[in-house]
Amino acid sequence: MNNKTSYKTAFIFDEEYIRHSLGDGHPESPLRLKAILKRMEDVGLDKEVMQAKPDADPLPFIKLVHSEKHIQIVENQAFDPSICKLAVSGILKAVDLVCQKKVKNAFCAVRPPGHHATNKGEYGFCFYGNIAIAAKYAQQKYNLKRILIVDWDYHHGNGTEWAFYDEPSVLYFSTHDLFAFPMTGFPNCIGAGNGVGYNINVPLPSGADDKMILTAFEKILLPKAEEFKPEMILISAGFDSRKQDLLGDFNITDNGFAELTSMMTSIAATYSDSRLVSMLEGGYDPRGLALAVEAHLRTLISR
Repeated sequence: MNNKTSYKTAFIFDEEYIRHSLGDGHPESPLRLKAILKRMEDVGLDKEVMQAKPDADPLPFIKLVHSEKHIQIVENQAFDPSICKLAVSGILKAVDLVCQKKVKNAFCAVRPPGHHATNKGEYGFCFYGNIAIAAKYAQQKYNLKRILIVDWDYHHGNGTEWAFYDEPSVLYFSTHDLFAFPMTGFPNCIGAGNGVGYNINVPLPSGADDKMILTAFEKILLPKAEEFKPEMILISAGFDSRKQDLLGDFNITDNGFAELTSMMTSIAATYSDSRLVSMLEGGYDPRGLALAVEAHLRTLISR
């Protein structure tokens, strides 16, 4: 922990996240977190955030989203199943810090990511639906009725959509490349049953830039957020939508991510008592990822 007594932003991290491995040369590598940590230290951001480690037992909350069969598959399949659970625990820690007003917002530098996870074992580098579990946790522990999940990853968060497709208490908004993995997220997928209208997919074209993604957020998300009035905002912060990413072909700049972050903090300040938790999803060029996270963190800290 830092010595400073008052922070706006928490940074959730555990050294165990670096141990997680999907094999030599895999794009979802430990280098991603190492680059983030080095950049934060180089520019002094490590001293501007409350550094916190996970400490909760996540299993009861994993079971709110995932089946016993899925959990067993992960236990047999993952490099180290305890790290998959630790990623969930880190995000629960962030929810606690924000909901207990110890900080305004938090960024979770976790691995493995989670927004592709359903009930089929590892999928798209994901094992557990980190952000979906965080939403269920916030609803159950803090009695929050309306949660907004925003996903600006290059890839559609099919697992998050799956978890809440018929659920009106969670508004899911995603920008993504429709024809990239997992090739889901069509605009006509708007939810089912009571959840109709609470699942919003906004595919963007190849080469999408800051103006395109910001326009989507301004024109489509903002009016819906005003109507929904979320009590908490969760962000699937996938930085593979950044320019020059190894697995994406969008052209979002670091300034673009700062503007998106600013928009989210404004929504949180207006409707959510500033409650906002962001968690790392994609981003596979370590240097570019570190710069995007820096822009994201600086905006969180300044708001």
